[in-house]
Amino acid sequence: MSLVVLPLLCLVLVALVLKLLLGSGLAARIAIDLPNERSLHATPVPRIGGIVLIGVALASTAFVAPALRPTLLIAAALGLVSAWDDRHGLPVLLRLAVHVAAAAGAIVVLHVDTAPWSMLVVVLLLAWAMNLYNFMDGADGLAGGMALFGFGALGIAATGPAPELATVCFCVAAAAAGFLWHNFHPARVFLGDAGSIPLGFLAGCLGVAGWAQDLWPAWFPLLVFSPFIVDATLTLAARVARGERPWQAHREHIYQRMVAGGLGHRRTALLWYALMGACAASALLGLQLGEAGQWGLVAAWAAIYGILAAVTTWRFPLPKKD
Repeated sequence: MSLVVLPLLCLVLVALVLKLLLGSGLAARIAIDLPNERSLHATPVPRIGGIVLIGVALASTAFVAPALRPTLLIAAALGLVSAWDDRHGLPVLLRLAVHVAAAAGAIVVLHVDTAPWSMLVVVLLLAWAMNLYNFMDGADGLAGGMALFGFGALGIAATGPAPELATVCFCVAAAAAGFLWHNFHPARVFLGDAGSIPLGFLAGCLGVAGWAQDLWPAWFPLLVFSPFIVDATLTLAARVARGERPWQAHREHIYQRMVAGGLGHRRTALLWYALMGACAASALLGLQLGEAGQWGLVAAWAAIYGILAAVTTWRFPLPKKD
């Protein structure tokens, strides 16, 4: 019952709370996103969506998923730190230190039993997951859509063998759907760091939790969230190769170039939803294949992404430097 009722309650509650906050004007007083050189919007927009989304999702699942409570508590702490960052700003190095500490803590509470070097790799991947999700939160409907498709796919795969994990995933996905009601173009509210950082953390941690419990192979969550992973990683690698500072604000992500290049927020989001849905569906189907078939699926998606990267780079070139 909790796999249906609780997520539905999360969806309704997130949509309703945001409606009340936006209608009262309180949302703009809590946190506001002012346009800058990285922005794709031209007017100030409240960025309190993440506070509501994460707050509702974590509070609703803490009582029904006791095994995951330590992970949820770390996500809540990340949300609080990131909410402070939204309002007052934090130094880059301090933010990164918090992210690495949270990732290391997650490895402990999730009881990941692997070689020390593997643990280090997982910690770095979790820290990267938080930041890449934040980097990809720059267009209407994009980050919320990735949460809906991504956590929904994890929830489907966990249904049956891991009901607690499935419930958490479905609640996060449903809360994202409630947020999308106000975030799809034209967006009336943004996630902010208070939403994007914990979402990236949960995407990584719940993916690792399923892997540690032998619910799915390591490639599964990576493929599910690959639309964000590929764009953020390729963009960062390209900036580093050109000798640019990767942490500086920019508009070089593929989704940013698509929006600015004429597709706009709505069509860009719909195209990305199609990609997200294809990744999620093929990943779920891939779990039914043998090992050779699974690696064939991963290789096929690597080829697809290579083609997509070439096409989008040609169609939406990098913005000219001033």
